[in-house]
Amino acid sequence: MKIRSLLLGSAAIAGLSTVGYAADLGVVTSLDVCDELGLSGLTISSDDNCLVITGNVNFEYDVGNYRGATSKHLYGTFANGNGGNGGNVYSVVDDIGQTDSNHGDVDAWLKFVGTSNSDFGPASATISLISENNTGTKDWSVGIDEAWVGIGDTTMLMAGYKSSIFNKGDDVPLNYLGLFNSESVNTGVLWSAALGKGAKTGGDVIQVVSNLGNGISVGGGLEGLGQLNALTGVGVISYAGDGVTAHVSGAVDTQSNWKIHAGFTGAWDPIKIVGAVAADSTGYYDALGSVAATFDMFTLAASGEAATDGYGVGGSASATVTDGVTINLGGRYWHHYTGGGTSDGSTAYDLWQVEAGLSAAVTETVTLTGAVGYTDSGRTGFGSTSPAPLYNGDPAAFYGKAGVAWAPGGGFTAGSNITVSSLGGYEWVFTAAKSIK
Repeated sequence: MKIRSLLLGSAAIAGLSTVGYAADLGVVTSLDVCDELGLSGLTISSDDNCLVITGNVNFEYDVGNYRGATSKHLYGTFANGNGGNGGNVYSVVDDIGQTDSNHGDVDAWLKFVGTSNSDFGPASATISLISENNTGTKDWSVGIDEAWVGIGDTTMLMAGYKSSIFNKGDDVPLNYLGLFNSESVNTGVLWSAALGKGAKTGGDVIQVVSNLGNGISVGGGLEGLGQLNALTGVGVISYAGDGVTAHVSGAVDTQSNWKIHAGFTGAWDPIKIVGAVAADSTGYYDALGSVAATFDMFTLAASGEAATDGYGVGGSASATVTDGVTINLGGRYWHHYTGGGTSDGSTAYDLWQVEAGLSAAVTETVTLTGAVGYTDSGRTGFGSTSPAPLYNGDPAAFYGKAGVAWAPGGGFTAGSNITVSSLGGYEWVFTAAKSIK
């Protein structure tokens, strides 16, 4: 189905329902039902149903000279064996998916949640439509991102097509630059099975979650029900309260593939701590720990990570010199073991990066940022790999970044950023987004 036809049809139906046939369908302008259910935002209510509509449109355009020959890539890269990026070369700036130097991307999603009361608590139906990575084609395809029903309050039963209840949070490092391996898996810790080598989660599901009180919740379910010759059992226990959030998640399928993820975040002024670990049935593990301390205008942070194929550390110092102005100094380091099973064969290497950054809120809606840094890697030569790696060696590079972010309100944001390096690489990115909520 084309998104244009879908949205036009949805608009026509909404118009008929709320205007032309309001009397016949019993639609009222009051939000009493939504108020009774504790629902707010963009809503449409009838006598016994509340429809909540949310969405987002995000546009990004970038142009530059940062792919291809070594002299043109932006700056330092590394390769890891974590399934979060499949062992591909990972760039400090860009993910591996983009290979051109003139690229536009539009992502959009629209979510409808209809809720009414029942004898067992609120009963809901959720439909979420999504269209991603559109690059200028005039007709876009739209997909179903979620389609499920649920019922209950403190205990809720859910069934349909949706995301997993497997909790992967509480694992964001606290230092300014983060950590190399952590960033390669979209920040955090992950397992080698992320690309489909192990227990599948999400998809067609039957799930039950329950709030036991005192900040403790538990959940369990059958997920990946559409798999051939396999299904996955998922369990999770979480806690939130008194400045602490924590969880343990586990999944195992009928083929004996399993994965776990556990995380902890605690904040007790002036200290904040994060710790997390992930592992799976292949023997892969990934762990990190991070601590930050804030004293008046200064924040000091240190982080460390360890995985089957290497280890890394990072640290930073931040100072809020005036209201809205922050200076950040940070560094990070990664050591890859020999024979780590990554795209660069058995070569051991080191990668490090240092950066100084400034953030200044010049008005209530405009924030300026800038940074200068240096990165270097001992990773030279890849041997024979398939597909061939992007670069044959990583020379040292100085780089600079500058950006402006604008948030005038109404759910609208926009920004512009440019990065240049001593290798001759550059990249300019423009973004604009609007949320519906």
